[in-house]
Amino acid sequence: MGQMPHTIGGVEIQGAHVVVTGAAGGIGRGLAEAFHAAGARGVVVADLQVSGAEAVAAEMNRIRPGSALGIRADVSTSAGNAELIAAATAEFGEIDLFFANAGIGGGVDLETPWSDWEQAFAVNINAHIHAAQLLVPGWLERGRGYFCSTASAAGLLTQIGSGPYSVTKHAAVGFAEWLSVTYHDLGLRVSCLCPMGVNTNMLNGGQPGSVERVGGDVVRAAGAVLEPEEVAAIVVAAIEAEQFMILPHPEVAIFEQRKATDRERWLSGMRRLQTNVRGG
Repeated sequence: MGQMPHTIGGVEIQGAHVVVTGAAGGIGRGLAEAFHAAGARGVVVADLQVSGAEAVAAEMNRIRPGSALGIRADVSTSAGNAELIAAATAEFGEIDLFFANAGIGGGVDLETPWSDWEQAFAVNINAHIHAAQLLVPGWLERGRGYFCSTASAAGLLTQIGSGPYSVTKHAAVGFAEWLSVTYHDLGLRVSCLCPMGVNTNMLNGGQPGSVERVGGDVVRAAGAVLEPEEVAAIVVAAIEAEQFMILPHPEVAIFEQRKATDRERWLSGMRRLQTNVRGG
């Protein structure tokens, strides 16, 4: 008996057109490579770092000529998403799965410049909304389509350190939930990826004592640090099952349950954790 086809929202990954943003490295690169390995006929590798995106696509094309496109994309604006979608469509036809993976960290507290807050909203949540506004009408006409987004465990719990990151990742989870509730019965499928520690530049960045380093230390202490390829394999399996919430770290579900059942105790615990990691 042959292998069962990978299916996504009524579409098989084998032969599908997939777009992944923030795909020059990290989780995005892992996702793009995993979809390509699963037989996607066209994978668009989108990133602000065009040289990295082109390098990832070139390796895919070495494996299977004409199967990937590396492109520069600024998804923080509606126009940037429109340009990306137009270029992807021109190359491989209608998009079957769009993975809004691009994200940024940065920012600390209420003294963080407003421009940093705005940039976090633009990339971590507004980009998802812009892409959905452009894609969903066509998917509704076809009766199928798949929208995926990368949020974070910080979007279900919270983040010790960066306010902009934590707030915008909560918004990303909320938007994905709303999309699923609103459009699932019309043929669309939605998945939201909420990892904890993944071996990427975002986790490992920051100077000693910085908010970025402190946040990374908390994440590393809370559970295993996975490789992007491990996360991507989990994502492909979850999409095959049309699973909404993708938790590469199962303990996140336990933490979320504790938060829901006794929020006061959870908040108190998070305050103690913050004091401990900051050496207060």
